[in-house]
Amino acid sequence: MWFKNLQLYRLPAPWSMTAAKLEEALVPQAFTPCTSVELQRQGWSAPRPNGSLVHAVGCQWLLQLATEKKLLPSSVVNQVTKVKAAELEEQQGFKPGRKQMKELKEQVADELLPRAFSIQSMTRVWIDPANGWLAIDAPSPSRAEDVIRLLIKAINPFPMDTLRVTISPVVAMTDWLLADEAPSGFTVDQDTELRAKGEGKATVRYVRHALEAEDVRRHIEVGKQCTRLALTWSDKVSFVLTESLGIKRIAPLDVLKESTDVTTKGDEERFDADMMLMTSELARLLNDLVAALGGELKQAQAT
Repeated sequence: MWFKNLQLYRLPAPWSMTAAKLEEALVPQAFTPCTSVELQRQGWSAPRPNGSLVHAVGCQWLLQLATEKKLLPSSVVNQVTKVKAAELEEQQGFKPGRKQMKELKEQVADELLPRAFSIQSMTRVWIDPANGWLAIDAPSPSRAEDVIRLLIKAINPFPMDTLRVTISPVVAMTDWLLADEAPSGFTVDQDTELRAKGEGKATVRYVRHALEAEDVRRHIEVGKQCTRLALTWSDKVSFVLTESLGIKRIAPLDVLKESTDVTTKGDEERFDADMMLMTSELARLLNDLVAALGGELKQAQAT
């Protein structure tokens, strides 16, 4: 259930949308599998089996974007095209020209597509309408773009905004390492990345390695800045904060895992309990993280 990543965006708080209205807006984009002549298809699917497209527990909503892609390697297309090109050359007595080869390649791709393997992937989305959070379980903003595109298509206008903070993550993380002191409620873990600002962008990475204050300070004093930092929040959740305000490698710690009694719950109850635990803890984490970054910078302040 736990998200592995968070790409964070802002909605009005509170957001006037209801789960029922959002469900109605998403239904036209419900996922259906690719046809035999399609390479890719996307759409909304139920986050919980046999459930609705918007799974609501309390004031928290969960969505899921399904993506199906056909696997048609270019090497296979090129190989079959080469064979067919040789046959065509024998038939017409001369090699196919550029235009003929292009048409032949397209024909081969169309013929192979119905036999191509397909894979499906799911991207989950958490919406907290009361507090105005939109979080996408994607490792990068570019991977979250499909979710945003379909939400904008379903809801026009879609009142999403970028999350802005007073202190940039790079400045804040560098200061925390320089002072050898994490913000209140957080502890620094053993993974970090320090990168120079020059053209060479010299980079030092610590992976599961104790961060010696003097070593880190020496790198910072020669111009490197912290672009990734592993942190633990409230002894409950570990994660990596990135320079773009992305949150990666989210992992609940044992104290949270032990707090859910799974022995007395069915699958649906367990799903809902896990969802409520995750969203409530992540909401607190985000509030503390934004505070550690100097608070949220509203749009009027940003301009």
